[in-house]
Amino acid sequence: MSTPWWRWAGRDEVSRVDAYTRQSLYVLLWGSPFFFALQAVAQVPVEQYDLALAVSVAGLVLCLPATRVLREVIEVHPSAGPLPRRAVPFLALLAAAYVAALWLPQETRGLAVMLVWSALAWSVAGLRGRTATAVLLAVLTVAPAVASGEPVLALLGLGVGGFFVFTVRVSLWVLAVVRELDEARRSRAALAVAEERLRFSRDLHDVLGRHLSVIGVQADLAATLAERGDPGAGARMREVRAVAHEALRQARELARGYRGTDWAQELEGARSLLRSAGTEVDVAVDALPPAWHEPAAWVVREAVTNILRHSAATRVEVRWADGELCVTNDRPAPAGAQVGTGLQSLSDRLAPLGAALRTAHTPDRFSVVAALPGTAPAVVPAAGAGLAAGAGLAAAEGGAR
Repeated sequence: MSTPWWRWAGRDEVSRVDAYTRQSLYVLLWGSPFFFALQAVAQVPVEQYDLALAVSVAGLVLCLPATRVLREVIEVHPSAGPLPRRAVPFLALLAAAYVAALWLPQETRGLAVMLVWSALAWSVAGLRGRTATAVLLAVLTVAPAVASGEPVLALLGLGVGGFFVFTVRVSLWVLAVVRELDEARRSRAALAVAEERLRFSRDLHDVLGRHLSVIGVQADLAATLAERGDPGAGARMREVRAVAHEALRQARELARGYRGTDWAQELEGARSLLRSAGTEVDVAVDALPPAWHEPAAWVVREAVTNILRHSAATRVEVRWADGELCVTNDRPAPAGAQVGTGLQSLSDRLAPLGAALRTAHTPDRFSVVAALPGTAPAVVPAAGAGLAAGAGLAAAEGGAR
C-alpha cells in the first residue's frame, strides 16, 4: 500500500521531489482557469456573466482529462517516445472546444480560448522531441491570434507559451536528474555490497585454501606410507585430522564473525566501502585503547553493514570519546522498519567482555554506541589466531614435503 502524498515523513528524498513536482504542475494546471476567470470578470458585460460562468466551469471540467494526460507525460519523461494513449482523444477534445469557442460572443470568446490554451500548454508541454515542441509552440502562438483577429497576440502567445513549456520541462528535468542520482547511489551501494562479498570470499579462501592443501598432501603421504606398511601412516592421519578440525573451527569463526580482526584494516575497509557507496566518512578514533581494537572492529563492521543495507546515508561519523565508540549516520530507515539480528548478536558478543551496546534513532540520525570500559576486556579476544594458524599450516605443509 503506497504512502499518502501528504505523509512526507514516510517518503524518501526521491519520492518527495517526485510528489512536489507533480503537485506543483497540477496546481499550475488547475490554477490557470481561476486566474483567467478572475481576469474576465472585469471585461465581460453583466448580461454575459452567466455565460462566462458556464465557460469557466467547462474549463475546470477540461482540466480533468488534462490532468490524466499530464500524469502520463510525467511517466514517459525523459524519453521522447510516442504520444501517451490518452493524448490523442484529449487533443481532439481541445480542438472541438476551440472551434466551439470561436462561436461565442467576442467578450466571452477570449476567456474560452485561454482556458483551452492553458489546458493544452500545461498538459503536453513536457513531451520531448523537436517535432512535438515545434508543433506545440506553433499552436500556442497562432491560437490566440486567430481567435481574436489581432496578429499582435501571436507574440504574447509565443512568449507565455514558451514560458509554460520551459517551466514544465525544467521541473521534469530536475525530477529526472534526481531519479538518475538515486539510481546511481543504489548502484554504488550494490557495488559496495559486492565488494564486501568479494572480501569475504577472499577471507574464506585464506582460511580454507591452505588447510585443504595441507590435508591433501598429508593424506597422499599417509596413503603412500600405508601402502608400504610404514607405521608412521597413523601419525600422518592424525595430523590430517588435526588440520581438518582447525579448518572447521576457523570456518565456523569466519561464518559467525569471530575470526581475529585487524582494527586498522577493518576501519580502512569500512571507509573504502562507504566512500564507494557515495557516503562521506569522518573518523576520529586515535585515542581508542589498543586492548579494545578488535571489539571495536566488530562494532564498526556491523554498523557499516547496517548502514549499507538499511539506510540512504550520505554522511557517517565514527568517533571515540568518553569511553564510547559511536558510529552515526544520517538518513536512516524509518523507525520500526524490518532489520536483521546483527546488532543483537553483536551485543551478545560484547557482553562477556564487559562492554555494552545501545542504539539511538531519530527521524534523521541513527547511532550505534558501544560503551567500552577503560580497563582491558574481561575476555581477551584471540587477535593473533589467524597468524598463528597460518604459521602452523606452513610448518605442517613443509613437514609433508
